[in-house]
Amino acid sequence: MTDHEPGENSQPGPFDGSAGADDGDLSDLRSSLSSLSNLATGQLSLEEMLTHVATFAVRAIPGANGAGLTLLEDGRADTIVATDPFVTEVDAIQYGLGEGPCISAAAERRTMRSGSLGSEHRWPTFGPHVDRLGVHSVLSLPLLTPDGVFGAMNVYAHARDVFDEHAAEIGEIFAVPAAIAVQNAHVLDRARRLAANLQTALSTREVVDQALGVLRGSNGWSATEAFEHLRSISRAQRAEVADVAQALVDDAVRAARLRRGGN
Repeated sequence: MTDHEPGENSQPGPFDGSAGADDGDLSDLRSSLSSLSNLATGQLSLEEMLTHVATFAVRAIPGANGAGLTLLEDGRADTIVATDPFVTEVDAIQYGLGEGPCISAAAERRTMRSGSLGSEHRWPTFGPHVDRLGVHSVLSLPLLTPDGVFGAMNVYAHARDVFDEHAAEIGEIFAVPAAIAVQNAHVLDRARRLAANLQTALSTREVVDQALGVLRGSNGWSATEAFEHLRSISRAQRAEVADVAQALVDDAVRAARLRRGGN
């Protein structure tokens, strides 16, 4: 039940034809890597992408019953997905306590492995909690990129001592392209959010300008006087300036239509 350093032993890896490398395991790994490479990142939301990655990890790593993937942003767990409800429950305990294999894997930038979580001295509070849920084995893999740790992947099994060195090696092989996929998905998601925020800002500016035009035209005010009036309404109603502006423009449009209808 020791931690596993990537590349720390000189034994043949899963692709080297070692005795521990089962043909079925290699087939599952290749299939998962192929599925990962074929993901259409631009057509998926960030959470959908992360869920796919976690699902492929369960398929790739021998003995896995479920997996969770955590994206780190600004040093904290930002987006968490899971392939199974029991994984969601386990990871909620982990992040609620601030202790567990995923947190350790991300902090120490190395694989964490245990086959008896109930008696695991590294996570003395987390271990007994998940032991009572019938989860005894874990393999936690940091998602490392040239830019740093982007997250971590937790792979769980109900039985004891499920993940051996062979499983850890397979997990580490899968984690390399998985980290790049997660990073790309994160960059794309941030770009989408930025574009949406810019569009919202432009729309807000447009409706505020329209409202200021209505106030200036109907009252003969300066731009400053019109804006101060808009702000005073916003404070009085405890509403956003943009919402007040939209209501004022809507009222002006309705009044103009009524005038046209009456002619």
